[in-house]
Amino acid sequence: MAFAALAQPGTKRDKIEALRVSFISAKVTLTNQEAQLFWPLYNEYNDKQGNIKKSFRQQFIKDVDFNASTDKEAEAYLIAELQVKQKEYELSKEYYEKFKKVLPVKKIALIRRAEEDFKKELIKNIKGNSPE
Repeated sequence: MAFAALAQPGTKRDKIEALRVSFISAKVTLTNQEAQLFWPLYNEYNDKQGNIKKSFRQQFIKDVDFNASTDKEAEAYLIAELQVKQKEYELSKEYYEKFKKVLPVKKIALIRRAEEDFKKELIKNIKGNSPE
């Protein structure tokens, strides 16, 4: 995989997304029609998933010092984290149904596996390039 592209100019997030699409495309053979229907849905799903996480980070991750926080503040954080996971689950269920309308279930499963493999490769690449 060409993770060396991360060292080139441009935002890292955009590069990672482009690498993810390339990685998934290499692992899952989509017909032209499937690709035209799937990728806009997939991008919409990822955007919504990102917004859920971004909202949580904006609300809770700013300078949180759990050593100095109260039990009530820590509990609010943990409850919000569970709510994020619930929202992500609901979003995944919703888009699974949408994906089934444009792709065979087997290809949806292959895409999920490719996403996990991509994360592993990305982490492996980061670890391989970090000074220790």
